[in-house]
Amino acid sequence: MALKDQITDDMKTAMRAKDSERLGTIRLLLAALKQKEVDERIELDDAAVVAVVDKLIKQRKDSVEAFTKAARPDLADKESAEITVLQAYLPARMSADEVLAAVKAIVASLGASGPGDMGRVMGAVKAQLAGKADMGQVSAAVKAALAGG
Repeated sequence: MALKDQITDDMKTAMRAKDSERLGTIRLLLAALKQKEVDERIELDDAAVVAVVDKLIKQRKDSVEAFTKAARPDLADKESAEITVLQAYLPARMSADEVLAAVKAIVASLGASGPGDMGRVMGAVKAQLAGKADMGQVSAAVKAALAGG
């Protein structure tokens, strides 16, 4: 079953269960997916759906940080709950050690060295690890690998 179909089924299940918070988050996700499809005139595949989910989670994490600084735990909790719902649609994430090993392998295969190659390495890493790893963690691993190399 395609990931988008799974999300639609989950929305129907949340409606039947009258789970309003989960339903709201899933509707928000479906709206974002539809918007991307309309904007780009494409049918989203699973990889594109994961990219949209990743983007929404990043936005929620930024919001949690901002609400926490503003002493608004009620809003931060709401965003955290949305993150939990959205994370269910992401594939299993790689561990920090797996990310570092993958980044080192890519750096070696490209023959990259030094901070000047950051953009080239990040392009290759993003292509291989998109959806499988947190890109913030990946970026830090690339910086470490290039600094050590």
